Amino acid sequence: MSFAAYKIMHWPTGIENCASGYITHSAADFKPQVPLLPSEDLDSEIPARRGIAPVPNLIVTAGNVLEIYVVRVQEEASAKDSAGGGEVRRGGIIDGVSGVSLELVCHYRLHGNVESMAVLSSGGGNGSRIRDSLVLAFQDAKISILEFDDSIHGLRTTSMHCFEGPKWFHLKRGRESFARGPLVKVDPQGRCGGLLVYGLQMIILKAAQAGSGLVGDEDTFGSGGAVSTHVESSYIISLRDLDMKHVKDFIFLHGYIEPVMVILHERELTWAGRVSWKHHTCMISALSISTTLKQHPLIWSATNLPHDAYKLLAVLSPIGGVLVICANTIHYHSQSASCILAVNNYAVSSDSSQEIPKSSFNVELDAANATWLSKDVAMLSTKTGELLLLTLVYDGRIVQRLELSKSKASVLTSGITTLGNSLFFLGSRLGDSLLVQYSCGFGGSRSSSGFREEVGDIEGDGPLPKRLRVSSADALQDMSSGEELSIHGLAPSNTESVQKPFSFAVRDSFINVGPLKDFAYGLRINADANATGIAKQSNYELVCCSGHGKNGALCILRQSIRPEMITEVELPGCKGIWTVYHKNSRGVDSSKLGADDDEYHAYLIISLESRTMVLETADLLTEVTESVDYYVQGKTIAAGNLFERRRVVQVLEHGVQVLDGSFMTQDLSLVAPSAEPASASDSPLVLFASIADPYVLLRMTDGSIRLLVGDTSACTVSVMTPTAFERKPVAACTLYHDKGPEPWLRKTSTDAWLATGVGESIDGADGASPDQGDVYCVVCYETGGLEIFDVPNFSCLFSVDKFMSGKSHLMDTLIRELSDGAQRGMPLSSDEVAGPGRKESAKDVKIVELVMHRWSGQYSRPFLFGILNDGTILCYHAYLFEGLEGSNKNEGEGFPENSADEAVDSGSRLRNLRFLRVPLDAYTRDEMTDGNSCNRITIFKNIGGHQGFFLSGSRPAWFMVFRERLRIHPQLCDGSIVAFTVLHNVNCNHGLIYVTSQGILKICQLPSASSYDNYWPVQKIPLKGTPHQVTYFAEKNLYPIIVSVPVHRSLNQVLSSLVDQEVGHQVDNPNLGPDDLHQTYTMDEFEVRILEPEKSGGPWLTKATIPMQNSENALTVRVVILFNTSTKENETLLAIGTAYVQGEDVAARGRILLFSFGKNSDNSQVSVTEVYSKELKGAISAVASLQGHLLIASGPKIILHEWTGMELNGVAFFDVPPLYVVSLNVVKNFILLGDIHKSIYFLSWKEQGAQLNLLAKDFSCLDCFATEFLIDGSTLSLVVSDEQKNMQVFYYAPKMSESWKGQKLLSRAEFHAGAHVTKFLRLQMLPTSSGQSGAPHVSDKTNRFALLFGTLDGSIGCVAPLDELTFRRLQSLQRKLVDAVPHVAGLNPRSFRQFKSNGRAHRPGPDSIVDCELLCHYEMLPLDEQLDIAHQIGTTRAQILSNLNDLTLGTSFL
Repeated sequence: MSFAAYKIMHWPTGIENCASGYITHSAADFKPQVPLLPSEDLDSEIPARRGIAPVPNLIVTAGNVLEIYVVRVQEEASAKDSAGGGEVRRGGIIDGVSGVSLELVCHYRLHGNVESMAVLSSGGGNGSRIRDSLVLAFQDAKISILEFDDSIHGLRTTSMHCFEGPKWFHLKRGRESFARGPLVKVDPQGRCGGLLVYGLQMIILKAAQAGSGLVGDEDTFGSGGAVSTHVESSYIISLRDLDMKHVKDFIFLHGYIEPVMVILHERELTWAGRVSWKHHTCMISALSISTTLKQHPLIWSATNLPHDAYKLLAVLSPIGGVLVICANTIHYHSQSASCILAVNNYAVSSDSSQEIPKSSFNVELDAANATWLSKDVAMLSTKTGELLLLTLVYDGRIVQRLELSKSKASVLTSGITTLGNSLFFLGSRLGDSLLVQYSCGFGGSRSSSGFREEVGDIEGDGPLPKRLRVSSADALQDMSSGEELSIHGLAPSNTESVQKPFSFAVRDSFINVGPLKDFAYGLRINADANATGIAKQSNYELVCCSGHGKNGALCILRQSIRPEMITEVELPGCKGIWTVYHKNSRGVDSSKLGADDDEYHAYLIISLESRTMVLETADLLTEVTESVDYYVQGKTIAAGNLFERRRVVQVLEHGVQVLDGSFMTQDLSLVAPSAEPASASDSPLVLFASIADPYVLLRMTDGSIRLLVGDTSACTVSVMTPTAFERKPVAACTLYHDKGPEPWLRKTSTDAWLATGVGESIDGADGASPDQGDVYCVVCYETGGLEIFDVPNFSCLFSVDKFMSGKSHLMDTLIRELSDGAQRGMPLSSDEVAGPGRKESAKDVKIVELVMHRWSGQYSRPFLFGILNDGTILCYHAYLFEGLEGSNKNEGEGFPENSADEAVDSGSRLRNLRFLRVPLDAYTRDEMTDGNSCNRITIFKNIGGHQGFFLSGSRPAWFMVFRERLRIHPQLCDGSIVAFTVLHNVNCNHGLIYVTSQGILKICQLPSASSYDNYWPVQKIPLKGTPHQVTYFAEKNLYPIIVSVPVHRSLNQVLSSLVDQEVGHQVDNPNLGPDDLHQTYTMDEFEVRILEPEKSGGPWLTKATIPMQNSENALTVRVVILFNTSTKENETLLAIGTAYVQGEDVAARGRILLFSFGKNSDNSQVSVTEVYSKELKGAISAVASLQGHLLIASGPKIILHEWTGMELNGVAFFDVPPLYVVSLNVVKNFILLGDIHKSIYFLSWKEQGAQLNLLAKDFSCLDCFATEFLIDGSTLSLVVSDEQKNMQVFYYAPKMSESWKGQKLLSRAEFHAGAHVTKFLRLQMLPTSSGQSGAPHVSDKTNRFALLFGTLDGSIGCVAPLDELTFRRLQSLQRKLVDAVPHVAGLNPRSFRQFKSNGRAHRPGPDSIVDCELLCHYEMLPLDEQLDIAHQIGTTRAQILSNLNDLTLGTSFL
C-alpha cells in the first residue's frame, strides 16, 4: 500500500454537545399551540393547563457532525385525525400534548470536531423577533458564528475569529499541550460571549446591537426580514494578569446591568496524597465585563471552595447568583448570600467546625450535567444516570437553603438542555439520547389514565413495537416499577418541604451506536450460502460492543438491507409489476375511508416481454389471466387505481383500459384513426405513464405528452393533448399529487385564487371530497429545463433552467428575471461558450426519470428526484421562502429562456417555492445501459411501517424518510432488481415483491427487529453491563463477549480483596471506624458471556457464562486455533486473558484460560468446558494464535506457547513491550504489536531456531489504540491509530538507508481521523467493474485488503489501498476542492487532516491518503463546475466518478 483512501461509511452518533436556541424561527413567530378548551373540560383539572410556550430548536453535535432540529408538538385534539391513525404516541398525554417529535432542518459534516457550542441569543424573551446565532468553538482557538438563512434554508457564517498560528504563539506562553479544548459560554442577555482558550486566555466576543454592525441594514430585508444576532468584534483578556492560575469553568450571570462573568479557578493545586491537609483550594471571582471600555473590574468573589469543584450553573432571574457543583457538595453564592449542601459523607467543611446541611441520601456528583426546569428547580444528571432535582428555597429576598431529591433514572448524559418550558433533551455519548416532556405541579392529574405504564425509568422503550416511531432499545428498569411517577423519595421528616412533583414522559429518541470499543464480523442468520461477489457481502454483519454501564449494549450493524423472504417463484423476462386495489361498492362508505391504509391489494399485474399476467392476491396468489378483462396479449406500461380505488387503469403501449375489478368499463385507443393510414403504423407509442387520481400522464415515444382526465362521477377518462409542449420534446415527466387538507404547494403561491383552493375551481361540481389536494405536472425537457404546471389547465407555475446541472438551490426563473433585469447584457454562462479545449460537454447529460412526492406527516415538504443518464440521482427538498420582490439575493446564476412569450400572469406562480439539493451518501451510481430504462423509483407509503421509495436497477437501494431526512440503505443480496412493488394481504402484512434480473420473483417483508433511522440499519441488544471485547466463533455461530457489571460491595470485602495472597498478612486500616467498613463501594464484576443470535431476529440468548474470580478483570477474549502436539490435530479453543486488579501494593498477576466448545445432547445449551488455566506474572492483555502456537502478551514480555492437549509449554519469548500490549496482530509468521506508550513493534517467528526476532520498531513515543496489517498485493504495511486521533501507516524497508539498517519502521502515510479509532478489521476488497472501463491494470491486484475501523464517536469507516494512477487523480482533485467548495463554518479541510502531535517532536510524513469526506463534495457541485475542475486536473468527470464509485463498491462490505 503505497497509497490509500480514507472513507467514513457510518457517521458519528454519540452526542457530545447539545443546545437550544431560536435558530430557524424567532420566539415571536410561534403560534400558541394548545388552545384552552371550552370550560367543561377545565373542571377536571382546576389549575388551567399551561400550553407549550415557544419551543426553540435543538442543536446537537456528534464528532464533526452538526445537526439542527425543529421540535414538532402534536396537540391532543389533532392526535385523533393525524397521520398516525389516532394512536397516542409514547408517553401518554401531558398538558394537552399527545406527541412531540424532532424533525431535521439541516445536517452538516464539518472539517473539524466541535469542541464546545453556545447559542448567542438576543435576550429579548419570548416576544423577541430577533433570531439566535450559533457559536461554535474548534480545536486550538477557532470560533465560527453561524446564523440560519431562510433564502438558502441552511446555515451561513457571519463571522470567524481565529487565535492560532504564528501571530498568536504568545497566547500559549510556551506550552504545547492543553488538557482541554476551547470552552465557549454566552451572556444570557446576548450582549457578549466568552471563550476560554489555552487554559488562561479569555476571548471576549462583543455582540452587535440589533440593527447595526457588520452586516449592513439593507441586508436585514434581503433575507425576508429575519434578523439574527451577530458578533461585532473580539478582544483578549489574559487571566494570568488577574492572578488566576488554573481555570476550571466560567459562566455569565443573570440579572446584572452589564455582563458579569464568574470564573471558577484553583489558587494552588493539591493532589491525592495531600487532600487530607489541603482540600479547599478553589475560589470564584465575578468580573463585570465592559465591552466598550474593554475593562473587567472584580466586583465580588468567594473563597474556600473544595478542590473538586468543577462546574458552575448560573441561577435564573429573579433569584440570580451561581451554583458551584463539586463532587461531594453543592454551593450557592451570590453577592449577598451563600449556602451549602453536602450530598454524601465525604463532604468536609472548610474549617471542619461547623456542621454542613446534608441531603437525605448519598450521591456522588463528579461528572454531573445540569439544566434548569423552572426558576428555582435545577435537574442534575449524575455519572450513574440518575436524575436529581435541586430546589432553591427562596423567600423573595435570599436563598435560604438547597434541597436535593431523587427523580428517575435515565441514560448517562454528556449534556442536557431545556427546550422551552416543558421539554428537555438528554444528550448522550454512551447511550441513546432522549427528548423528554416534563410537567410540574399537580396540573397533570390526568396521569392516572394517560401514563401509568410509564412508571419506572426515563429510558427508551423495550423490544421494538411495530409502530412508525421505532424507539430506543435501552430499556432498563432498575428502579422498582411500583414507584409513583410524580412523587420523589423525600425524607419523611421534611414535612415543610417545598418540593414540587414532576412527571416525565419520553417523547423521542436518537439511536447511538457509540462508543464502539470492539467488533466482530460474523454471518447473519438468514445468510445465503450460494451468494457470490457483492451479493455475498450481505451475508455478514458487524457485532459491536457499544455503550457503557447500564447503557451497555450489543449493536448489530448491517450496511445493507436483507429482506425476510416469504416465498419465491421463477418468472423469466419480467419487465414490471404492480399491485392494485379494488373497492367493489360504488358509493364508498365514509366509515371505510379511514381504513385505507389497511385495505388489502386485489390484483398483481405482471408485465412480461410480450404478454401480461394477472394474479389475484387473496390468501394465495392464483393466476386469473384468462378470466379477467385485462389486456394480456402485450406488455403493460403501468397500472394503478383511479377514482378513490373504485377503478383500475391499465396503460398499454397503444391505449388505456379502465376496469372495475376484473370487468372492463372503458377501452381507449391512442393510435391515430385510420383516416391517415400512412401515419397509423408509425404513430407514437406510450413510453411512460404517471398516475395521480384522477389523472394519468403519458409520455410518448416522440417526446410528446398526453393527459387522461378522469370524470369522477361517470368513472371514465378522456384524452387531452396539452398545447404547452408542442415545440419542445420532453425528456421526463411526472404527476405530483399535493394531498391533504392543506396542500403544501399552495402556501408557496401569492395568488388569491390558488390560496382558496384549486379544488373547487376545477371539479367543484363533481362532489369530490375537499381534502383531495391539487395535482401538478412536473416536466423536464431535452434541453435540461424543468417546469411545473397545474393540471389540467397547464399554465406554467414554476420554471428552472438547466435542472440537470444539479445546482445547490433552485428558484423560479421569473423571480430571478425580475432581480436580474439590470444584468441582461451579460454573456451566457460558461458552458454555452465552450472553448475548443473542453473535453466533455454538458450536452450529453440528460434527465431520464423524474419523481416528486410528499410523504405523510403534518409538516412534511415535497422531495423532487431526478435521475440522469449517467446514473447520478439529484435529490431536492422543497422549502418556502417569502423573499421581498426585487431585492432577492440570488444563489447561482442562470438566465430564463425568456418565458415572457407564454404570457403567464406572474401572480399565480409559485414564487415562494425553492428547492435545496440534498446530498445522498450511501448509494452507488448505476451505470445506465439502455437509453429508455424502465422507471427505477417506486414510492411506498407503508412497508413494515416505513415510508420512502425503492430504487431498482443494478445497485438497488431503499430510501426511507424519517424526520424529513432521507436514510439510504442499499440492498445487495440479490444483485440487480428489475421491478418492485408493495404487497399488503393476509399472508404478507405491509410487505413487498421484487423481481431480480435472474428472473426470480420474491415476496418478502422488511426485518422488523432493525431500526432504520440510522446511517446503517441497527439492532440494539441491551446487556445492562459494559461490553469490552467480542470475538466470533464461526463453526457454531457464537459470540463470546467480555461484560462487566457494576456491583455494590462493602468496604470490608473490598479491602480483603486487596491482600497479597502469597504474603497473606491482613491490611490494617487504623483510620477506618467500624461504621465505615460497612459502607458500600461500587466495583466491576467481569464475566464472559457466550451469546447466540436468535433465529427470528429477536433478543439474543446467553448460552453460557464464564464468571471471573474476585477482583479479576477479563482483558481479552479470542477464538484461537492451536495445533495439538500429542494428537497432531488442530483444535479451536476460546482463550481468555485476565488480570488481578488489587491495587499498587500487590504484584500484578494474570491468568490464561482455555475453553473448548461442545453441544449438549438436547442441542439447546452450549457446553463450555475449561481445558486449561494457568497463572502468569503480569497482566495478560492480548492473545493470538501463530501457526498453531499460542502467543501471549504477559506484562512486559511476549511468550509463545505450544499446546500439548493438556498444557501450554513456552517455546520462545521476547522482552519487547516496555509497558503494556494494547493490540496484537499476526499475518503468516509476522507479528505486529502496539504498546500503550511506546508505539509499535514488528517481529517475526522462525520455526527452525524456535526464536522470536525483532525486525523493526517505531522509535517515537506513541500512545497506541489499535494496530493492524494492511495488505495490498504483495506489499505489507502496518497501520496504527493513536490517542491524538491520528492514523499512521508504516512499512519495513531494511534496504533503505534511513531505516538504520532495518531497525526503524518508515512512515508511508499519516492522517488525522478526528476520532479515537479503537479497532481495525482487515477485509478483502471486492472486485469492481472498472476492469472494462479502460483501466485493465487494476485487476491484477486481487490480493487487496481494506481496513474497516470503528471509533469511540460511533463512526465506522475504512482505509482502502489505491493504485498510484487513481491516487494521483484523486489527490489533485482534492487539492482543487479545498478552494472550490464553500466549507461550512469556514473550516479548512487541510488543517483538519494534518497529523496532530500535541507538542511532541514529530517529523511530518508523506501525504499519501486522500480524504473521501472532501471528495464527496465533488458530486454536489453544479455540472459545469464539475466539468471545469475535471478539465483543470487533466481528466474527465466520468473518470473521477468511476473511481469514486469503484471505491464505494470495493468497500461495500456488509
